[in-house]
Amino acid sequence: MKKITAFAPATVANVCCGFDILGFAIFAPADEVTVSFRKETGIVIQKIVGDGGRLPLDSAKNTAGVAVQSFLNAIDSSQGVAIEIKKKLPLGSGMGSSASSAAAALVAINELMGNIFTRKELVPFALAAEKMACGVAHADNVAPSIMGGFVLVRDYENLDLIQIPSFPPLSCCLVHPHLEVNTSDSRKVLKSTISLKDSLTQNGNLATLMVGLMSGDYSLISRSLHDVIAEPERSAFIPDFKNIKNLALSLGALGFGISGSGPSVFALCKDEETAKRIGKAVSERFQRLNLGSDEFISGINNKGAWIE
Repeated sequence: MKKITAFAPATVANVCCGFDILGFAIFAPADEVTVSFRKETGIVIQKIVGDGGRLPLDSAKNTAGVAVQSFLNAIDSSQGVAIEIKKKLPLGSGMGSSASSAAAALVAINELMGNIFTRKELVPFALAAEKMACGVAHADNVAPSIMGGFVLVRDYENLDLIQIPSFPPLSCCLVHPHLEVNTSDSRKVLKSTISLKDSLTQNGNLATLMVGLMSGDYSLISRSLHDVIAEPERSAFIPDFKNIKNLALSLGALGFGISGSGPSVFALCKDEETAKRIGKAVSERFQRLNLGSDEFISGINNKGAWIE
């Protein structure tokens, strides 16, 4: 087989209380990346569609190209590779756009090479791409996009990734207002230090969220979905965030927060009906602010990226 097409889904990173160390995958939207062998050495980005001409065709500056090069370096291969990308995730949306392209490219090249690595073992190659794209090698988007489900990063030094083994039925409402927030800009507004009080609160919320997910305790999940580190600063990028959050919670959301670095927002819900109701209400609120938006309703994607 000389050509493989892979799809890698959008993700919700941080999940309120898991700043930089927790994320989950949904089903759609998903970037589509086709990887094929070429006779000449080197990596070539042949085509990108869906990005409005904004993403670089230079493989050394494109997350898919950087991820594939990192993969090839690991196996000491000079195999030439051609990459075609169909962007389905909006750029600068907080939905893991840069991670999705890298994830799909890695799953495709790994398949072409005979599945040398497990899904978890592919994640370090994607981190090289994330560092190039936004200056920080965070895994809370790429890990769930590749592996699926909820993924917790216990340790970055040794990249200890924990896939949450079980959780109750959940539906995610993801709303992307037509704004763009660069990850690097959203990181600049964060405080360089946090108080002991905030650290204890955030750690307690993350720990009990894990217990709630694994025990199927919706009440505990809801009580845990609070962020005292990033949301207070990053919510300034999202018009009327506080009122929109209160609206979502009043309509039955277990929790509501900023997806990744924003401006997309998400609600975790018990069922699809609640998620749809919240998605419609949040989109209508953005519309009143003269902001268009896109809604995505999805269950939790437990398989991550997939091969066509």
